[in-house]
Amino acid sequence: MTGIQAGPGRDAPRVPVRGLTVLHDPRCSLCAFLTHWLARQAQLVPLRFVPVGSEEARRRFPGLDHRATLSEITVVGDAGQVYQGAPAWIVTLWALREYRALAHRLSTPTGAKFARGAVLAAAKWREAQRSERWGGGAYHWGDGWSYDPAAGWTYAPPCDSGGCSPAPTG
Repeated sequence: MTGIQAGPGRDAPRVPVRGLTVLHDPRCSLCAFLTHWLARQAQLVPLRFVPVGSEEARRRFPGLDHRATLSEITVVGDAGQVYQGAPAWIVTLWALREYRALAHRLSTPTGAKFARGAVLAAAKWREAQRSERWGGGAYHWGDGWSYDPAAGWTYAPPCDSGGCSPAPTG
């Protein structure tokens, strides 16, 4: 299991991990589900959950690249260890009583490939969900209709061959 080292002499054998902070996206349904699931598990190492990109996250971890945390799971250890992507999932499982053995298996070269695949699948699903969410702006249909909260429904027909059809009537 690898993380971004916080400084010399701060590798896992020398620095005990007494707590982990999981940066999570409360707007992501998968992330919210996993946060609640993690919180219900018996923990050998306490897990704290902080919304990604929040003022609390910026205050607690000023040296962290907060833009990167928006796209990839990030876990911060109490001694400054930073884990992202598959290593973040592995260290989070390592903190749970029932999943520590699984975390050890996932930290092997073969297990790491599996963990990375699982993280990539979750990231792909999350990104697909994000693109389907409506952000409050204009919503465009492919048939020429669009809705803007400020202007209401409008019709701008798709044009082909240089001519456009008039808006449909009643």
